[in-house]
Amino acid sequence: MTSSEPAVPPLTIDRDDLSRPQVRELVAEHLGEMRATSPPESVHALDHSGLVAPDVSFWTVWEGDALLGCGALRRLSPMAGEIKAMRTRAEARGRGVAAHLLRFLLEECRRRGYRDVSLETGSEDFFAPARRLYARHGFTPCPPFGDYREDPNSVFMTRRLDVDGAGGR
Repeated sequence: MTSSEPAVPPLTIDRDDLSRPQVRELVAEHLGEMRATSPPESVHALDHSGLVAPDVSFWTVWEGDALLGCGALRRLSPMAGEIKAMRTRAEARGRGVAAHLLRFLLEECRRRGYRDVSLETGSEDFFAPARRLYARHGFTPCPPFGDYREDPNSVFMTRRLDVDGAGGR
């Protein structure tokens, strides 16, 4: 943790199947906000069916019984993954929850042997905090990847991983 990130109380990160009502509500809230912020053709957030797809793994972040956020990984290839569904509840923002989850997801990518991890986020001001978070964690702009196409409302970012644990952080 860097000195610019707030201290985080003990959090747990659980592999999740989206069966709990509060998790489904968080995903619905995420989709609703993405649809309110970006044009329909630029909303790339996964809905419930997308988050339970075989190539997607989904986790939730908890502080006791309080759901604070979620995130997912999509397998792009045996060597590459994509971060999806990064979301922190409004009341938990600014507490380091997203950074904690992002570090977890990067470690999961390393564990899986991914050499690269990429993501898509919005170009609007609303997404500036997310872009700053990703940049602080080593992500840099890249061209569209996977099935994405150039989109003025999207920013594509990637990060090379050192999977042997010798660095790359």
